[in-house]
Amino acid sequence: MTAQTWPCPTCGEDRLFEQPPCADGHTDDDGECPEWACTDCGGAFLLGGLETVVAAAVRRAA
Repeated sequence: MTAQTWPCPTCGEDRLFEQPPCADGHTDDDGECPEWACTDCGGAFLLGGLETVVAAAVRRAA
């Protein structure tokens, strides 16, 4: 399991994040899984690895 220290948005401080075993197949072809989870609060986020681009609706206040 890989670990890194990053700022956790939920904890509000630097925390240790681990990359759990990938269940989505990202590492099947020696790729890197984008999922990381905070070891303190369990909050998770994705880094890179996103290959799909979608159009975003932009709205402006009147």
